[in-house]
Amino acid sequence: MLVLLALQCSMFNVQCSKCFAQYNTDRLVTVGRSALYYEDYVLSIQYFNQAISAKPYLFEPWYYRAIAKYYLDDYAGAENDCTEAIHRNPYVVGIYELRGLCRIQQKNYADAISDYNTALRYDPEGINLWHNRVLCRIQQKEYDKALAEIDTMAVRWSKNARIYTMQSEVYLQQKDTTKAIASLEKSLELDAYNGSAWAMRSMISLSREEWKEGEGYLDKAIHLLPKQGGLYINRAMARYNQNNLRGAMADYDMALDFEPNNFLGHYNRGLLRAQVGDDNRAITDFDFVLKLEPDNLMALYNRALLLEKTGNPRAAIRDYSKVIAEYPNFWTGLHQRAQCYRSLGMKKEAEQDEFRILKAQIDKRFGKQPRLSKKQMRKRSDEDIEKYNQLAMADEQEMEHEYQSDYRGRVQNRKVGMDYLPMYALTTERFLNDVKRDIAYDRQVEVLNQKLSAGRQLHISCNQTSLSEAGTQRYFSRIDSLTREMGQQQKEADMLSLLMQRAVAYSVIQNYEGAIDDLTTYIMSDSLSAVAYWQRAVCQSRLNEFNAAQGTDVKLQTARVLADLTEAIRLNSSCAYLYYNRGNVYVQRHDYQHAIDDYNRAIELEPHLAEAFYNRGLVRFALKEQQEGTADLSKAGELGLYQAYSIIKQNRR
Repeated sequence: MLVLLALQCSMFNVQCSKCFAQYNTDRLVTVGRSALYYEDYVLSIQYFNQAISAKPYLFEPWYYRAIAKYYLDDYAGAENDCTEAIHRNPYVVGIYELRGLCRIQQKNYADAISDYNTALRYDPEGINLWHNRVLCRIQQKEYDKALAEIDTMAVRWSKNARIYTMQSEVYLQQKDTTKAIASLEKSLELDAYNGSAWAMRSMISLSREEWKEGEGYLDKAIHLLPKQGGLYINRAMARYNQNNLRGAMADYDMALDFEPNNFLGHYNRGLLRAQVGDDNRAITDFDFVLKLEPDNLMALYNRALLLEKTGNPRAAIRDYSKVIAEYPNFWTGLHQRAQCYRSLGMKKEAEQDEFRILKAQIDKRFGKQPRLSKKQMRKRSDEDIEKYNQLAMADEQEMEHEYQSDYRGRVQNRKVGMDYLPMYALTTERFLNDVKRDIAYDRQVEVLNQKLSAGRQLHISCNQTSLSEAGTQRYFSRIDSLTREMGQQQKEADMLSLLMQRAVAYSVIQNYEGAIDDLTTYIMSDSLSAVAYWQRAVCQSRLNEFNAAQGTDVKLQTARVLADLTEAIRLNSSCAYLYYNRGNVYVQRHDYQHAIDDYNRAIELEPHLAEAFYNRGLVRFALKEQQEGTADLSKAGELGLYQAYSIIKQNRR
């Protein structure tokens, strides 16, 4: 058996980071794509770097590294990698699509259009390509070309509501609101759940000062897009103009919850707070506005009024003086500053301001400073200081363009809705939560740790954390070191210990195939190790998830996961984490009753296993057992998994 282990060690010497890249580039790309799937972008880049170093003439590593960089918002780097990939293979549509998105993020719309033109030559039926090209045309103000392309799209995809929403936006840009409304009505007829269309419809109503109708459309938009701060800002404007100050204030609060740095939200809320006498909190809002725009004279003057009102005349004089320096004929400001001077006993300064006002009144016969009539709203760019007490609105209501792609969203939106918590697995680092402090313990894992030196011990966790670049390199070096040590060992027990450590390290860097190979070798030498079956099941399960996402049938592999966990339970029947893991496998197979049985057993063995309560609660919701599911999630929240409460709220009838 020792000979077998030595042979296995020799085979895996090839898999150290540098040699692995040299001899098995396909495997590197596959593991990198797996890391990409699990949203560990920095780790995936490390794998693609190795593949590029080994075979720089392949386009795939460049392409996938571009995707990883795109997810990390490194748009310039992603664009460069796309260009390298195109040099190597100019016939892959997805590369042009991705580079187009990168260029859009950098506001390089002309070159993005060029990419979409090329992509459409290869894939003329790619609706996402058509869609994004039209949005780029709008940004470039090429409205006639945009309308022509929309007409073509409407012929090919006549039931696609987004086409008519884009058409409406073009008409709005051309100031043709009648055609814009007709296009929006067509869009909403096809898809009444398009929040962007309702938002556009509200913009038309608000521009016509049809406040009640605009609020109604915004209600529908917010229901469908509840996390867009700009929609709450607009509804606050509609409510304010209907004298619904309480509703407007609530909307500004909501907008700032979602967009804490929103200028209009803080400025207008400050004015409303001042109007209802909440002076100190109004000052806080204007303080924030002035951090964003230190030279905003409207905010300075409003803060000065509030500082004077709250008994801080010196600070008020400071703000008044800055405003008057820019607007020396702003008589209202001079009058307010004179009052502050008098309250401080500064008679000379007060009289100077009052004389300037008197002189202006005497000179009135030569012409009065032009003043606009008071209105309820002003454009943000309008710097007429006389409008200091008017709410501000955006100069132009711009739609947030939603560019269509299989990139932004494919990975991020994979984990949506009610996701089950992952399996418990071995890891090399202990994960501590600020709230949930329980440390997972298993007797057999502890026996393994007794044979390991300090700093090499294994831990149990169900948290999958992303590695930094330095952390990734540390694990690659660790695997290299373990491989060298294995080549020097003569004792089977020592070899097995190193093999387990390397398998766990492979798991951390998401090289699940390497981990499975090591664990299989381990089991061939020690078929009574529940820990080896346990870890192999977890690695196979994660590999299955990635393969299933690529369209592979993984039923047979899932059966292997179930068999490994069942064998691990036979060898270690007192381990709650094994039952919990097997419950997760049953959930994947939609065998909910067996899943509940395993979660029940896990909770019997470990009454504080919050993850078991959480997943059992989700299973019970799937079975329409609302009351039981709510009770389980409530217990999970009590044990520290606070996300359980949001699930309860979502499912409350």
